[in-house]
Amino acid sequence: MNTMTVSTAISLGRVQLFTIRQRSLNTARMRVLWVALGFAFLALVAIVRIGFLGVTGSTTSSTSLEEALLPPRGEITDRNGVALARAFPAYALWFNPNALGDPDNPLVKSPEEVAQALQAIFPDLDVKETAARLASGKAGYIRRRVLPEDANRVHDIGELALELPQETDRHYPQGSMGAHVLGYVAADGHGRVGMEQVLDKHLTDPATRGTPVALSIDLRAQGALEDELRRGMLATNAMGAAGIVLDVDTGEVLALASLPEFDPNRIDAQGEKYMFNRVTNQVYELGSTFKPLTVAAAIDAGVVRDFGKRYQANRPLEIGRFKIRDSHTIGASLNVPETLIHSSNIVTAQIADELGSKRLRQTMIDLGMNERPYIELPARGHPIWPGDNWPRLRNMTVSYGHGIAVTPLHLASAYAAMVNGGVWRPATLRKLEPGEAPRGRRVFKASTSSRMRQLLRMIAVYGTGRNADAPGYRVGGKTGSAEKPGAGGYRKKSLVSTFAAAFPMDRPRYVVVIMLDEPKGTTASSFQRTAAWNAAPIVGRLVPRIGPMLGVRPDNTRDIDLSDLRPLVPGASE
Repeated sequence: MNTMTVSTAISLGRVQLFTIRQRSLNTARMRVLWVALGFAFLALVAIVRIGFLGVTGSTTSSTSLEEALLPPRGEITDRNGVALARAFPAYALWFNPNALGDPDNPLVKSPEEVAQALQAIFPDLDVKETAARLASGKAGYIRRRVLPEDANRVHDIGELALELPQETDRHYPQGSMGAHVLGYVAADGHGRVGMEQVLDKHLTDPATRGTPVALSIDLRAQGALEDELRRGMLATNAMGAAGIVLDVDTGEVLALASLPEFDPNRIDAQGEKYMFNRVTNQVYELGSTFKPLTVAAAIDAGVVRDFGKRYQANRPLEIGRFKIRDSHTIGASLNVPETLIHSSNIVTAQIADELGSKRLRQTMIDLGMNERPYIELPARGHPIWPGDNWPRLRNMTVSYGHGIAVTPLHLASAYAAMVNGGVWRPATLRKLEPGEAPRGRRVFKASTSSRMRQLLRMIAVYGTGRNADAPGYRVGGKTGSAEKPGAGGYRKKSLVSTFAAAFPMDRPRYVVVIMLDEPKGTTASSFQRTAAWNAAPIVGRLVPRIGPMLGVRPDNTRDIDLSDLRPLVPGASE
């Protein structure tokens, strides 16, 4: 090869190398350009999207991933954040007759053998019923709640037809505590009876179920109320009991209990029987607890001005063929403080007669006694209301709590208005933030409320409420013992015993209402059936337990001033 040929070859090689390099550079530039265009397009899409959201105010919906991370049903807590109801993963025991591919022979062993094996794991399981279900060949649940360790034991039985699907279960960590407040969740996943029903939409909506709902209930006060209420019910062999603790300034319910209770973790026939709420759904004639309300209405109207004025009290009031009597002769005459201290029907009826039916009826309407109780729960009883026109006798009997039937919640809200300065507010089971309390409506003058605080305190110190007086807590309240109506009239041996109280009376914070349904005279109640001996002691034990929890500490150095009323009550001048 000559020199010219070698030179030409080298030149051609350089040209080819330059061409390859140029082509690679152009390709790289195009790739960079496409990447830049891609980012520009994404940026443009983002800008357009942001602009669209800015104009329309729309928000993006929760993604399926976000929804998957949320609990299937929202949590319910007490006012302090303690869990009352929450969702958690659990196993269920399901019978699948097609598991072996032979519906006619779904089990390896006999239905009776499998049922007995299951009873060894679940002692409360009915063997005959379970065996019949397995023999029927119909698919269905055998048990809804199965612990992991029990699920392993079911696997060991070796029957493929016994399946254990993992489901989401509703769990109530406190068991039966607060059952009538909470209610329960049915098999269809929706709430029943209590706040589970009221809050059903909120608790299942993906937009809200991630945030726990705080109720007004204080779990500590709830536990104390149920404990003391159960103790009192069992001690007197009562057929039932009810109790409520209410904030007098906001209407918040701190505790609410109806006994017997049910367990929302396990709804059976007995549980369904006990779902009836005696606090909000059952109406009663609450007897003498109405007397302070009558006196308050009379003071407010100017009918009672002189607390030393005396009314005859040693003979029945005859209204037509009807006679109004006291349980025993208290004295020849009584003034207003003595009337409440000794709980006289005769004098209360005379005060109501002077007040007139129109004014007493309007007071009861202002206190909500003519309507279902105001609270979120779906079960709310309708009062037995005397009607539009009260004849003279009806006016008198209503004054001491007969001829009108309301729920214990009605009474609690009325007492709150009577002691808080005179303003009625609806009860609520929702936790209220500072400043959220409703304005309510004025029923009594502030001066009337102040006077009633004195009178209620005197009942607890000198009268029928002495067993409710907790040292240092300045309790005030009124007893009420009313015969239950029955066929042909009132049943003498069936009482509803109630004590309505507030504390501390120098600055009321809470109302407590305790009711026992048909208590019996027992050793614990000194063989007495009236509220002074069974309902009042429950309040006397409960207040010292819940007071410190709710910010009220005992103080024996202070009390409400009774100096202007003591001289009117013999033996109370010290």
